Amino acid sequence: MTNTETTQSAPRPSMSMAGKATIDVALRLGGLFAAIVVVALIFIAINPNVANLNMGGSVLRSMSSVAIMALGLTLVIVVGEIDLSFGAIYGLAINSLAVMWIVHGIPVYFAMPLAILVGALVGLFNGMLVTQLKIPSFIVTLGSYNLLYGVTLWVSNTGTFNPAYPPAGKTVPKGELDFFVGLTQSIGSFQLSIEVIWMIAIAIVVGLLLHRSLFGFRLMAIGGNPVAASLARLPVRSYKVMAFVLCGVLAAVAGVLDFSFIQTSQPNTGLSATFPVFAAVIIGGASLSGGKGTVIGTLGGALLLAELQLGLSILSPGAYVQQIFLGAVTIGAVALDLFLTKLRKSRSS
Repeated sequence: MTNTETTQSAPRPSMSMAGKATIDVALRLGGLFAAIVVVALIFIAINPNVANLNMGGSVLRSMSSVAIMALGLTLVIVVGEIDLSFGAIYGLAINSLAVMWIVHGIPVYFAMPLAILVGALVGLFNGMLVTQLKIPSFIVTLGSYNLLYGVTLWVSNTGTFNPAYPPAGKTVPKGELDFFVGLTQSIGSFQLSIEVIWMIAIAIVVGLLLHRSLFGFRLMAIGGNPVAASLARLPVRSYKVMAFVLCGVLAAVAGVLDFSFIQTSQPNTGLSATFPVFAAVIIGGASLSGGKGTVIGTLGGALLLAELQLGLSILSPGAYVQQIFLGAVTIGAVALDLFLTKLRKSRSS
């Protein structure tokens, strides 16, 4: 047999699983960002006033808090768990900060780290219950959601706080107020909120952790195959706890930044964030089965939702339309994830 015949009869090497996964991610992200462009063009065609930089700045600002919370949730979903308590953590952080600073007079420079620490402790609580007591994360965090809301009502005494208008007998130093408001003040001629810069900085840090570090590699490995990860002696429990802690921290950070921008705290703040944040992560390509998720995808999901929300609010079809659309998009994203998961399994078998 000649060398030519040997070469022709030799089987072609099949594409590696890593290569297939990369193509799947690229296709998913390509579809997501194509959807972002198409939706923008549709809204511009309906109302040309949408096509201005001020409107773009509003979209980026409105996506910021959702994106920051979604980045934390991405870490939890990648490791194969679910967290439903981030919205309640967000609200507890805001109200804890308001009470410590406005009511009890703790300087904002100390009250802010303490409020973020509250988020970390809640994440630690969730993670320990999941890993030590083996309670499903869905049940643990659903319970935490209600527990934290009750704690928020107790801490705030069901009150509303604004640092610019403190309760009778209380004062907020002007320097502290200026510092706090300055965290998210608008800059530039197009009034872009600094909260967008915070979002980008946090996304870079989380991106490095998830995609360029041993920590992220192990998160993916644990979420993708927890049995194999245990056999490989990976610290599964520690990594799952850390994912919950980071989710709690980022939810609290989002709360602090939103409080700086809005300057008003309410006891029920954050409770409506569950579905938008969850939808952003799933639309962004994270898999409910674990082991898959990207920072750029999560940011894209948050951007698409913010774009839809702002566009629908401008068209004013009614608040119910936004809720219907959000629910439909969430169900569609989950259905797409399940379909793609089955498709990958059928191709690999």
